[in-house]
Amino acid sequence: MKKVIYYVASSLDGYIAGLNDDVSKFIFQGKGIEKYQTDLLKFKTVIMGRKTYEFGYQYGLKPGQPAYQHMNHHIFSNTLKIDNLSKQVKIETIDIEKVNEIKNNSETDIYLCGGGQFAGWLLDNGLIDQLILKLNPIILGEGVSLFGKSKTINTFDLINKESYDEGLITLTYNLKKQNAN
Repeated sequence: MKKVIYYVASSLDGYIAGLNDDVSKFIFQGKGIEKYQTDLLKFKTVIMGRKTYEFGYQYGLKPGQPAYQHMNHHIFSNTLKIDNLSKQVKIETIDIEKVNEIKNNSETDIYLCGGGQFAGWLLDNGLIDQLILKLNPIILGEGVSLFGKSKTINTFDLINKESYDEGLITLTYNLKKQNAN
């Protein structure tokens, strides 16, 4: 079974976007971002929630089209309706079994793109295997939390750390699976 990898930019205080989904304070250039863009080429499958998919509209993404041309997309939403979907884009109902089916059938690990709310749901259901955090040297104070409103308590094992001149630090963690007692 392939892993779900939450590869995401965050502020020091745990926000993946500021108020009104503002991401303008994040680092968008440099070696750390180049590595992220290269890493994305390794994925053939991406999952995301509705809000993350619709966030792409302000950057030119057309409804129903893939945000990443080389990946198959699974947009999880119980409300999103789009008439003309590319064959690379599927709208899925929010369901644990559907995520597990994607994990079982994907050729590569799965890129979890953005989405605090969806990421929180995945964390609550034990469906995130790895976190790659692009830690930006900023404090936003409020906005979209890394794991939405999740109250799940869990720990991660740090397996890699990379620092870049622009101040970005990439931290890679594996989720510690909790023992059921």
